[in-house]
Order: sequence, then C-alpha cells, then structure tokens
Amino acid sequence: MPDSPSADADAAAPSSFLQTALRGGVLAGFCVLVGWLAMKKLALGAVAGGVIGGATFGIGLYAMANLRGAPAGLWVTFGLKLLSVTCYKILMVVMVSYLSKDCGMDTATAQYAYAAFGLMMSGCTLLAGSITDAIGLRRTLTIGVSLAVLARVIMISASNPWVALVAGLVPVAVGEALCTPVLVAATRKFSTAEQRSVAFSVFYALLNLGFLAAYFIFDGVKNLSANGMTIHTWVGDHSVQRVLFAVSAGIEVVMLPVLLLLREREAPGEEPNAVARKMTVGGAVKESARLFGMLLKHPGFHRLLMFLAVIGLLKIVFSIMDGVLPTFLERELGAEGGARAGRANAVNSVLILILAPVAGILTRKMPAYPMVIFGGFITALSFVFLALPPAVFQGLADGPVGQAVIRGYFAWEGTAHPLFLMVVLWQVVFSIGEAFYSPRVYEYAVSIAPKGQEASYAALSAVPLILGKITTGAVFAELLERYCPEHGARDTATMWSIVGGLVLMAPLLLLVLRPFIRMKEEGKE
Repeated sequence: MPDSPSADADAAAPSSFLQTALRGGVLAGFCVLVGWLAMKKLALGAVAGGVIGGATFGIGLYAMANLRGAPAGLWVTFGLKLLSVTCYKILMVVMVSYLSKDCGMDTATAQYAYAAFGLMMSGCTLLAGSITDAIGLRRTLTIGVSLAVLARVIMISASNPWVALVAGLVPVAVGEALCTPVLVAATRKFSTAEQRSVAFSVFYALLNLGFLAAYFIFDGVKNLSANGMTIHTWVGDHSVQRVLFAVSAGIEVVMLPVLLLLREREAPGEEPNAVARKMTVGGAVKESARLFGMLLKHPGFHRLLMFLAVIGLLKIVFSIMDGVLPTFLERELGAEGGARAGRANAVNSVLILILAPVAGILTRKMPAYPMVIFGGFITALSFVFLALPPAVFQGLADGPVGQAVIRGYFAWEGTAHPLFLMVVLWQVVFSIGEAFYSPRVYEYAVSIAPKGQEASYAALSAVPLILGKITTGAVFAELLERYCPEHGARDTATMWSIVGGLVLMAPLLLLVLRPFIRMKEEGKE
C-alpha cells in the first residue's frame, strides 16, 4: 500500500526544518561577522555594529520566511542591490564635500554641480532602461559597474580638478545610472505575481540597509582622520573624501564576481534572451532607440512622468540627508558635529527596515495614489522639528532620553545641544511618511510596464530621487549661503520652513492634479 500524502508531508517536515535551521544559522553567522567588522575594523563601536548586524539578520529572516521557492536570480539581485546602494550612497554623501574641499569650489558652485550631476543621472537613467531591455540585465550591469569603478579611480588619483570633474564625475553618473533600473527590473523578473509585493518590500529594505551601512562607513572613515581633513594610508596622506571614494570603489568591485551568478534564464516562465546575447553594438543601439521610442509613445507615459515629477519634491528629503545635513551640522556644531551626520541619517534607515514592511502589510489592499498623498503630508510635517527654536528642545536634551540619544547614540562629549534631538525627531516623522509612500512608487511604476519593457519603466521609478537631487542642488545653493553661512549670523528656522513648504507642495499638487494624472491600479480599484 503506498504511503499517504500526510505521511510524505510528515517525512518532509523534518527535512524542511533542518534546511531552514541551516540557512538561519549561516545567516546568523554572516550577520555576526558583518557586525563585528563594522564594530572593530571600521571602528564604529558596539552600537553601530549591533544595529548593522541585527538589521541584516532581520531582513534576511523576513526574506527567507516569505520568499521560499524564489529562483536564485532574485537572491543574487538582492545581494547586488545591497552592494550597489552602499557604494552609491557613500558617493552621494561625500560629493558636495569633495567638490568644495578637493576641487576648490565654493559652497554655491558645489551645490550647482551636485544638481548638474543629478541632471546627468536623470537623463542617463531614462536611456538605461531601454538599453537594459535591449541587451539584457547582466551586460548592462557589467558596463555600469566597470564605468563607475574606473570613474572613482580617476576622481581619487586626479590632481587637476577639471580632470576629476570631466573624466570622473561624468562617467560615474553614467555608470551609476546604468545600474539603477536594472535591479528594479530584475526584482520583477525573478519574482512571481504572488511574491512581488514581498520581493519589493525586501528590495526597499535592502536599499535602506545599504544606506545605513554607508552612513556608518562615512562616520567611521571620518573618525580615522586626526584633523578632520586627511587620513594617513600606506600610500601617503589623502583627503577624507578621496579615501571614501576608494572605499566605495572597493565595494563596487565586489559586484563584478557576483554578477557572474546572475542568469537571466532563471526568470519564472521566461526563455533566455538569445537575441540580446547575439546582438551587435549597432543592433543594440537601434533596439534601445526603438524601445525608448515605444516608451515615449505609451498612452500612460506622460501621466506617469508627471506623477513621478511631483514625487521628486518629496524626494528632496533624501538629497538633504546627503548633500546638506553634513554641511549644516558642521556649521552649527563644528567638525565633530559634521562627522556625526552619517549616524544621524542612519536613524531613517533603521526605522524604514521596520516601518516599510509594516506599512506594506497594513496598506497592501489600498491604491498607491492616496497612500502617496498621505505619506507626503506626514513627510512635510516633519520639517516643523527643524524649524522650531532649539530652546524648545533643551529640556528634553537635558533629560534621560536626550542624554541617551546625545551621549549614547551620537557619542557626543560636548554640551548637550538640542539640535541632535531635533534632527532625530525630523528623521522619525519623515520615516513614517516615507514608509507609506516610497515603496509604492517602485512597484507602481513597474506594475504597468508592458512585457519586455520592465527596465524602461523601472528607470522611471528612479526619476523622483534624481529630480530631488536637482531641486536640492538648485535650492540649497542659495539657501545655505543666505540662512546658514559659514561665517556670520544664521537664520536656519526660515531655511527649514522654506524647504518644508516646498515638500508640502507635493501632496497638494497630487490632490489638485488627481483627475489628470492618476492611473488605474490593477486589482485595487
């Protein structure tokens, strides 16, 4: 008599449990190693090391529990995403400082250059989606990573600032842009319809884990400098900015062998793209142009682009974290305060690791459009904490909570300045808003993509963040000099009020333009 199905299930259960336990053990060991390296080798301390290791374990456990049976390509995509976003974030955090301190630009010019960099990435990212659809995921990633590494090497070694800008800044914009849409498209490609929401939740969590690691690396490297300007290495003294570029280049190099594991034939229900593999350079250019033309002619393209352009006002927040907060803290609290900008920004990354999955579960049956508006209002509200007078928070700073944050988390030995608490409260509130709107933007953009154009539409999901960089560079080029100059009287309350009003325009515009730009969301209305 054959065994019953229940008997087979009972026999399989111990095997499944052992596999899960083994994977969990390997994950735990890896996360302990990551935490130890952060704590000891990067000299970040026990708190930062514990946060990085624990966050990595939490994301891994969540993915293992909810993505069983997913193809190997999805896990490789997640690994590439973590590496890519870490080195990209290091680049962006240090960009303005590099332009001003290493290239000799004044603050306003550096902010304008930061905006120009965002503009270059914006155009390249739109084209990168069609290139990816034409030649395939792995080829595009290989070209992008190679360009990004080469450009960083030039920016590290060039003594002439114009060489660093032309031969370094331009190629790194192209290289990073080529990587941006590929991994969004790969997440859709290697996940089934049932797995997609969870896959994008993990994808967004990994994005923030990479940000978290980058911020702590930023602080760790800056702490290695005795004078806050240079670091002694085995090849001589180099600026903090160039050393950070070297670290990000090293992380980017690790992506190259990992890319060998990315096999597009593993996508569920799809055959290998043999045409793409045999395509010549000329054929790839023609096919990319054809796909880009199809993208421009799609009936919903212009409405989606308008929606994403408005979202760019919300994404100003992320550009402030990278390009403004380090300068702001340095001018308000000195070099030691600026060195803690990465740790301040890490608050957002830690919170999103928890809040994004929770918000996704709570709102999974709700349309994205109203959730973006709701999250946008919360994000705009967060700037109240930066605009209020510091004296309002002095009592809290002197209390046990303030001491735990200022002395414990920030390891600050000077006067308990309330600005630390103001920044943390700002991060907490806008993180809540971000958790409701930001993950939905990625999934929304690719969910309407026609088959074969996933990367082209994934490229559009990166437009808001890049537009945010352009807006931030243009706005803060004047605001910092007028309201928070390096020398002289400051009026930062007015500066943050202006920025908060700019962010508030996003949800208001989405409400007003709703009849014109909102698109039907399949299965949710």
